[in-house]
Amino acid sequence: MSGESSEPSAVEPYSDSWQPYDGSCDCQCDCDGGLGFCCLGDLIKQTDHCYDNFISPMTNPVFFEDPRNLTEARLIFLNHKVPQAAAGGDIQLYALQVRAALTDRLSLIATKDGYIVSSNPLIDDGWADVSAGLKYLLYSDPANQVLASGGVVYEMPVGSHQSLQGLGDGTFDLFLSGGSQLCCHGHWIGAGGFVLPTDHNDNSTWCYVSNHFDYEFRERWYSLVEVNWYHWLRSGDNGIPGVEGGDLFNFGSTGVAGNNIVTGAFGVKYKPTRNQEVGVAWELPLTERRDVLENRLTFDWILRY
Repeated sequence: MSGESSEPSAVEPYSDSWQPYDGSCDCQCDCDGGLGFCCLGDLIKQTDHCYDNFISPMTNPVFFEDPRNLTEARLIFLNHKVPQAAAGGDIQLYALQVRAALTDRLSLIATKDGYIVSSNPLIDDGWADVSAGLKYLLYSDPANQVLASGGVVYEMPVGSHQSLQGLGDGTFDLFLSGGSQLCCHGHWIGAGGFVLPTDHNDNSTWCYVSNHFDYEFRERWYSLVEVNWYHWLRSGDNGIPGVEGGDLFNFGSTGVAGNNIVTGAFGVKYKPTRNQEVGVAWELPLTERRDVLENRLTFDWILRY
């Protein structure tokens, strides 16, 4: 009809009616919806809803950080199968990640915790180490859906020794993360970082590069592909000779400097509302070297403010 605009309207914050991003950005706090929070004073800000069409990465969950400024709780379940060369068995992790936007650019992130259940004879049941740090939004261009962040996370060695956690004096993760919309319905997120131990004898030094690609094949439904590269820079003086633990464990093993592992994953995510994500991904090594990863199934459920 004449006089009516064909331009889509902006999505109001906390609306359950999901729409594609239209180039506008009204991200003010609205206390009438979401997860039931009501502004939370000035301590915690809401998620930057200018990038609601993105979805978060699933694999390398401790280190592959979403570049967005988020306030969320992320429930994670992993079923991790160990190769027979590393004594076999399965390891399950039950974890909760928390992120809280402190300002429009700065957020507090807690990326590792949880409880480990293991049938591997070398790893018993117990608590995982706890990681926490800060992430800062370095660049944000909502009109073109491009952003980049950087941060630092400290892994506190407070986990159970029988689960091969709590080794050494902790490690620092220094990382950069970025993302971009691809065409109309695709997205890329990438991250890279260095894991630096405070005690080089008890923990190994390594770096990683992770990439995530997704495509919204149906409204609220996304297919995803992810690739992770792990490279060990310096060996420790403990652990299983020549074998390291990847993203969940740092054995501090001897003879691992120069080793590389590449993993690939595919999966699907669904957004029941703009404040939730539910996903599943299947991951396995793409290199002959596997260390402690035969394959892994990951589930997550994100509740976002």
